[in-house]
Amino acid sequence: MRKAIVAGQFYYAEKTALNKQIESCFLHKLGPGTLPRAFLQQKKKIGMIVPHAGYQFSGPCACHAYKALVEVNKKDLPETFLLLGPNHTGYARTAFSLSLENFETPLGLAENNSELAKGLIEAASSFGLQQDEIAHRFEHSLEVQLPFLQFCYNLVKANFNIVPIVVSSVDYDSCIKLAKAIAPLLKEKKVCVIASSDFTHYGPAYGFLPFTKNIKQNLYALDKQAISCILKLNSQEFYKKAMNTTICGYAPIIIGIEIAKKLGAQKASLLKYYTSGDITNDYSNAVGYASIAFE
Repeated sequence: MRKAIVAGQFYYAEKTALNKQIESCFLHKLGPGTLPRAFLQQKKKIGMIVPHAGYQFSGPCACHAYKALVEVNKKDLPETFLLLGPNHTGYARTAFSLSLENFETPLGLAENNSELAKGLIEAASSFGLQQDEIAHRFEHSLEVQLPFLQFCYNLVKANFNIVPIVVSSVDYDSCIKLAKAIAPLLKEKKVCVIASSDFTHYGPAYGFLPFTKNIKQNLYALDKQAISCILKLNSQEFYKKAMNTTICGYAPIIIGIEIAKKLGAQKASLLKYYTSGDITNDYSNAVGYASIAFE
């Protein structure tokens, strides 16, 4: 079992406090403003892009994605989440590191769909998809998604399982090959792809200072360029834009776009965008957050 490693840092470590924290993210002025309601018959969500910073920063943005995710027809509610996150730690033995463990959070266990996971490894091992628990041991990008899923699925009284993959910094072709190899195994299943990523990291803390004036406006504009490619489902153009920014989860996003298209996605919608500067009122070091849905 993979234990929570950023509980008490990125989000509260105690169950009651964490539930209240997530609820406050939904009700935040930058959040959706209401809690998710079960089965409002919105269109099925095939994939999502969701941020992964501390809940006080990106939590309200993430709530837009998770609210949209569960407010669908009951028959369209995903049962399995293919979680794709970047490798922040550098611990990895392969390009695409899949975990076969259950993940624990203060809200309980998120069970691994090990049968599907093993099938994905068999289909894509030649492209670098391997079981690699070390890459997950200290990685936060997937862990922080789970309490949101647990909170929302508890509200709608449903269950889910996960297939977690940590993605190292790889080139565009590697992402395309992986998506092409594993997408056929996801068809005819109630699967949703979640690409965990923050957007541009600006400031001296991140070594990225393409501008020094009108930072908020320029940061919004820079991320808008990348987001516009995603909204067109154009992963290649997104990759080109991402290579000139500091989008940490560019590779998970590329894989997410391509799998979503292969699973029938016809469009992408921006649900929310803001930056950490909008929370702290300090843009000297700021990170962009976006929630995007694929339908």
